[in-house]
Formats: sequence, structure tokens, C-alpha cells
Amino acid sequence: MKKLLIASVLVSITMLSFGQSEKYVAAMKNDIAAIDTSFRNPASLLALANNFERIANAEKNQWLAYYYAAFCQVNYGFMEQNKDKVDGIADKATDFINKADSLMPNNSEISCIKSMIASCHMMVNPMQRYMEYGPESGSNMEKAMQQDPTNPRPYYLKGQTLKYTPEQFGGGCKTAKPELQTALDKFAAFKPASELHPNWGKQPVEMLMKECK
Repeated sequence: MKKLLIASVLVSITMLSFGQSEKYVAAMKNDIAAIDTSFRNPASLLALANNFERIANAEKNQWLAYYYAAFCQVNYGFMEQNKDKVDGIADKATDFINKADSLMPNNSEISCIKSMIASCHMMVNPMQRYMEYGPESGSNMEKAMQQDPTNPRPYYLKGQTLKYTPEQFGGGCKTAKPELQTALDKFAAFKPASELHPNWGKQPVEMLMKECK
């Protein structure tokens, strides 16, 4: 009887965990699918960041929920017109990505977001902030490349940064194109670990390449 009770409890726990997992995957897939169109409206992007935060708070051991919360948050920061608000937005993205990092250390995708957050801080005042945030952004790009040489996203970020850097400072299309081409080559071979793992960036790279032709 005791063994039967224990077995029943274990089955119940397994079924509950399975149900939570199914709910988590469904919620994540729904919000990930909405990311592309949300870039047309900053409010939608912030709403998605809040959605991912709620998922992360419910599933505290799932790094991808914190990752996407940070991704949406930092991109919302890039779109914010009021520069006085950007640091606070980027700081919240940092909180999210640090939680993701604690669950999945030494991860290339997480380093990409850290690079983006540094760039977001820098864009508040590029001339004044470059010396502080430029190296931080660049070092996280390089770290992302080392952590996963197959990941196209750090090459995309590097190419994008170079494309919008003035030529007199070593930027422009001439220096950006090799990095963007490397990103495209890696996108052609890249396969995300699951349907929930990051798979963004190919379309913006293609657009940047067209602009550089």
C-alpha cells in the first residue's frame, strides 16, 4: 500500500511537471512568434518583454524566458526617443540577462545581449560614452564568438556596429561587409538547439548587405 501511494505521488508530480512544461513551451512559442512584428510598435515590444518576464517568474529555472525578456527590453531601449529613459530601460535588460547568465553561464547568446545592452547605454551619448561602453560591447561580441564559433549573431552585431561607425574611425561598409558576409555564411549552416532557442538576425544582415552594395 505504501509503495502504491509513493508511485501514485510520483506519477502525479511527473504529470504536473509535464503540464507545466507544455504550458511553458506554448507560451514561449506564442511570444517568440510575435517578436518580429512587435518591432513596428515599441509599445508592443515592451509588452512582450513583460510577457517574457511573467513566464520567467513562473518558470524560474528557464534561462530562455529571461533571455527573451532582456532581448525585447534592450531593443525597446534602442527605439526609445527620450534619451533620459534609456539607461533605466537598459538596466532592466541587464537584470534579466544576469538571471539568464546565472542559469546558463558561458553562453554565446547571452554575451550577444550583454553587447547590445552596452551599445544601448552608449547610444544615449556616443561621443561621451564610447570609451566606457564601446570596449564593453566589443569584448562581449568577441566572447560570444569564442563561446560558440557557429553562432552568426555576434558577427551580425559586429558588422552592424562597423557599418554605422564613421569611416574616419575605422567603420563604414568596407570594413562591415566581411563581418556581415561571415554572419550570412554562418546563418546558412546554423540550426537552433530547439524551436525556442534564438534564431534571429538573418533578415537584418541581408538588409545591411544590400545597403552596402
